[in-house]
Amino acid sequence: MKFKNIFKGPIFWIVLAVVALLLVLPSLFGTGSSRVDTNVGLRLLEDNQVAQAKIYDGEQRVDLTLRNDYEDMGKSVQFFYSTARAEGVVAAIDASDTDGFTDQPAESNWLLSLAGLIFPILILGVIFWFLLSRMQGGGSKVMQFGKSKAKLITKDMPQVTFNDVAGADEAVEELLEIKEFLQEPAKFQALGAKIPKGVLLYGPPGTGKTLLARAVAGEAGVPFYSISGSDFVEMFVGVGASRVRDLFEQAKNNAPAIIFVDEIDAVGRHRGAGVGGGNDEREQTLNQLLVEMDGFDANTNVILIAATNRPDVLDPALLRPGRFDRQIGVEAPDMRGREHILTVHSKGKPMAGGVDLRGVAKKTPGFTGADLANVLNEAALLTARSNAQLIDDRALDEAIDRVIAGPQKRSRLMKELERKITAYHEGGHALVAAALRNTDPVTKVTILPRGRALGYTMVMPSDDKYSVTRNELLDQLAYAMGGRVAEEIVFHDPSTGASNDIEKATGTARKMVTQYGMSERIGAVKLGQGAGEPFLGRDMGSDRDYSDQLALVVDEEVRRLIDNAHDEAYQILTENRDVLDRLALELLERETLNQAEIAEVFTHVRKRELREVWLSKQTRPVHSLPPVTSRRERAEALEGGQPAPETVAPQDQIAHANLPNDFDVHESDLPTPEASENGSRSAGGGTDSTESTDR
Repeated sequence: MKFKNIFKGPIFWIVLAVVALLLVLPSLFGTGSSRVDTNVGLRLLEDNQVAQAKIYDGEQRVDLTLRNDYEDMGKSVQFFYSTARAEGVVAAIDASDTDGFTDQPAESNWLLSLAGLIFPILILGVIFWFLLSRMQGGGSKVMQFGKSKAKLITKDMPQVTFNDVAGADEAVEELLEIKEFLQEPAKFQALGAKIPKGVLLYGPPGTGKTLLARAVAGEAGVPFYSISGSDFVEMFVGVGASRVRDLFEQAKNNAPAIIFVDEIDAVGRHRGAGVGGGNDEREQTLNQLLVEMDGFDANTNVILIAATNRPDVLDPALLRPGRFDRQIGVEAPDMRGREHILTVHSKGKPMAGGVDLRGVAKKTPGFTGADLANVLNEAALLTARSNAQLIDDRALDEAIDRVIAGPQKRSRLMKELERKITAYHEGGHALVAAALRNTDPVTKVTILPRGRALGYTMVMPSDDKYSVTRNELLDQLAYAMGGRVAEEIVFHDPSTGASNDIEKATGTARKMVTQYGMSERIGAVKLGQGAGEPFLGRDMGSDRDYSDQLALVVDEEVRRLIDNAHDEAYQILTENRDVLDRLALELLERETLNQAEIAEVFTHVRKRELREVWLSKQTRPVHSLPPVTSRRERAEALEGGQPAPETVAPQDQIAHANLPNDFDVHESDLPTPEASENGSRSAGGGTDSTESTDR
């Protein structure tokens, strides 16, 4: 704050007025007499040292004028008395040999009354002057309480373009259409097309929704207003609606324009939901937003872009066509998108010559754009910390580990027994994963404490996967139980280190039974209400939609899956005990093993046999006809110089071998190759679809 600005504010003048009042009041109302105790005053009267006495009735005070100086107080002293001593004080004055005395009856002090009246008025005047000066200066916070808080993005600000966006090609393509409409509306109007009035960007946090909106602002070349959904909501009812009206009024005056509302779920939640029936202020704000987006005025050239992580909680009226006509999902990028994102964020960072960003993208499945940016930033910080000049693979690997599991705890000292338990625990995970046939490759094993973990085993898929089979889920259960089983086999005394593994395995098994239809006893039935009521907090308020008897069956099926996984891991580790001991010894010596070192240890691992074919119902037949080979598979095989893939998979061979003797599949019951090649449709015309499962 500059020195001259101090005199412009009211605080300086208020403090100055208070100080002046404190200095003036004593001089106006003070007597100039020294105060003594009551007993001293009475003794002076008894000793006849008082020349004059004046009694103040209202203040219960006696001022004495002495014949001689009393100590260092002079000749004028005063004392106070209580009501009970009033008669004694009067009697002492009457008995004293004074030159005279007088009484001062109680009366109002006009100066004190005037000061008590003027001082509050002065304070109110100063406050009013401050508010008036603020309004004249254009910065009134009170008069602008209902005004929009949106920020106008101008051409002078740093621009973000679509070239800075990677890993969201479909979203960029949809938003490019909006840019073209704003620049060339006649091209679309000639075909009778109308630009969407609203575009909703939804997806997990960190996928680049706000970055896409900033790119639209940099590319559109029109006024761009940015505001958060929480800026609309205030304590007072009607303020949010007023801000919505003001925001759209500004945009209409500068049309064509774009409005971006970040975190719109703060104001666009379902009306009438939650405890107490909703929020009046938020609902009025949402009603005004609905009117502005699709009211009677249909010719406004204003486009609303909104972003949210929770599209499931938005009001249906907000999502209908005519308001948010286009809803764009912004998901985590695939491997190619991750490589592109790493390329964008690596600009301006000195990378070593041998750094393979594609390899980094391969090690980071499921990472969002924000996660990848954090990886490169952490790598740059680690490089600077080590006083190096170039970011190398070692810094990138450490950065990935820090983002996944947290920083390494180098200062933690562990006993040798605990290190050995951790080594066998992580070795059990890795060995079970390597012995199974449907798991992803083990890329890293370490016993160095990091975050809340004493060690961890990293299993990464070689390619992006969007669905998971039943055998893969069963392998995940066995892999999760591998650490606990290793402790049981080696030490015969399991530790608490497997608590998180048991939690994850139980959750996976319960989903297999209640959501994925992978239990023979339950069947393909969805049980439960999913996430429950989103406005009451997760599962609060959601009712169980199945009986207690069925709940008992669910618990039994979950227990059966966990026990089978436990037994499977036990058999694998028992058969490969020599490999487990060697892996534990390597971990105790090196502490961390990469993929190549792990593969060397696992050279002689005995693989687990394939499981029997699973049938959702035992009375259903087992077909041995394999799936067709697509043209893409043939082309990839020819390009790689490899033979065409086998038409019969190993599990299909097992299925064919396990056919019952009295079962016969007629050729008329099997689909023709042409029908399989073209794809089959149901009688109703719908197509079967496989639901994508996050992993």
